[in-house]
Amino acid sequence: MLFALSFEERPAYEEHQYGHTRAESIAASIVALIVILSAAAVGWEALERMFTVNNVPPAWTLWIAAANVVIKEGLYRYKTIVGRRTRSAAIVANAWDHRSDALCSLAVLVGLAIVRWGGSAWSWADEAAALVVVGAIVWSGIKLFQQSASELMDPQADAELVAHIRSAAESVPGVCAIEKLFVRKTGLEYLADIHIEVDGQLTVEQGHRIGHAVKDHLINQFPPLRDVLVHLEPFPHKHDPPD
Repeated sequence: MLFALSFEERPAYEEHQYGHTRAESIAASIVALIVILSAAAVGWEALERMFTVNNVPPAWTLWIAAANVVIKEGLYRYKTIVGRRTRSAAIVANAWDHRSDALCSLAVLVGLAIVRWGGSAWSWADEAAALVVVGAIVWSGIKLFQQSASELMDPQADAELVAHIRSAAESVPGVCAIEKLFVRKTGLEYLADIHIEVDGQLTVEQGHRIGHAVKDHLINQFPPLRDVLVHLEPFPHKHDPPD
């Protein structure tokens, strides 16, 4: 994840004119897959040990499991806040890696407590708790993978952000209407394609000046916007009839 976040900051060059921002989504997908595979491995081990009779664990193992639950859950909550603030799918995916550790530790805590108070005959409870947690982790990992993979296919940004960008563009002097607006997420940033309608009697230079004003205004107003491609249409715009 750290490698991906540093790699996406590399400047664009001839073979990658749009930069390397997709590295963040690729890393998030890989982390999600690791979480799923790790959970599957824990589940397989739990099934193999389901009916194995184990010794009653000492009391200090409960304290270690409880401490790990608190630490890992705290890391999960902190990284989730950072990931949402920066809109980083990779950091959110890594946060869920901590959540999976916390849930596993919780399963260990519950299972060990049952075994300790119920005796070795209840040793299967530890593995049963692990299987419940495995199911929750796999479900979360699948949702994370779907989200990060979706970012690789240029989805439209959330409706609230698109509405704010549209409103900001309409406020620029000379803009009569917005015909089309596409905003796609790429890594930690966004790319916008906007078709603005201007007075058809303006000169090319005047229309060009309005287009640049729209681009500059949007980039200044919305820091996550990496670039804005502006296309001009005459107002009122007459759509071509269907073939």
